[in-house]
Amino acid sequence: MESYTRGELTFDVTDSGPANAPVIVLLHGFPQDRQAWDKVTPQLVAAGFRVLAPDQRGYSPGATPRGRSSYGLRELAADVVALIDAAGAETAHIVGHDWGGAVAWQLASAHADRVASCTVLSTPHPAALVWAIGHSDQWRKSGYMAFFQLPWVAERGVLRNLPDLYTRTGMSDQDAAKYADRFSTAQSLTGPLNWYRSMFLDQARALRRRSPGHRVAVPTTYVWGTRDFALGRTAAEKSAEFVSGDYEFVELNGAGHWLPEVNADEVAAAIIRRARSAQ
Repeated sequence: MESYTRGELTFDVTDSGPANAPVIVLLHGFPQDRQAWDKVTPQLVAAGFRVLAPDQRGYSPGATPRGRSSYGLRELAADVVALIDAAGAETAHIVGHDWGGAVAWQLASAHADRVASCTVLSTPHPAALVWAIGHSDQWRKSGYMAFFQLPWVAERGVLRNLPDLYTRTGMSDQDAAKYADRFSTAQSLTGPLNWYRSMFLDQARALRRRSPGHRVAVPTTYVWGTRDFALGRTAAEKSAEFVSGDYEFVELNGAGHWLPEVNADEVAAAIIRRARSAQ
């Protein structure tokens, strides 16, 4: 499978491993794409899994709807459910990094019947992140999100600073170059930035429901690097309170934010351990 559809949208996907093997879905973050998993996927396939790595909404050329309201977590999660359906699977082991981690938390909460296990890299549970913003220095780390709300100004600012951001925060020159090439125009960043622009709509909906977030019952592993520049310890440790199922917190000492690219071996080991324990 090289692509799949949901309604009028077409998503690009890398499909690796035996077609009849248990499915692992890998969800990339910002500003990345499915290439983030290039060093992780071979290890998962060698362990006996079928691995699906899509370019998500706003990243696949055939799936870039206009308007920030099209990028809410409910839609992003539904895109992944459509992928699981297209693969002919009842359930999948969900893995997400950065914004892909937010989608993974949403899937584990709202579509638990389709999630065999959940492994989240870097991104704490959304309710833990909201709590940390009000009780720690996480508000400083998350301040860039306000700038990302500005149409076109944010695109141009991110485009100008992207190569330096990658390398300054621990990504290799080779990986930084491939992403800089991938996001080489302001227009290529509008879809990805719309994820941030929709997040306040998601929070408003949550407040109307008077619910800070559902507790996750599926088996879950959360992997966090102690030198993550965007996501701090307070939210990382708080996440356990929002999981009622079997839970493992993996702390990678000295690791930064770009875990799939820089810490591929540790990431693959955590995914395999969680997926096998849930089979």
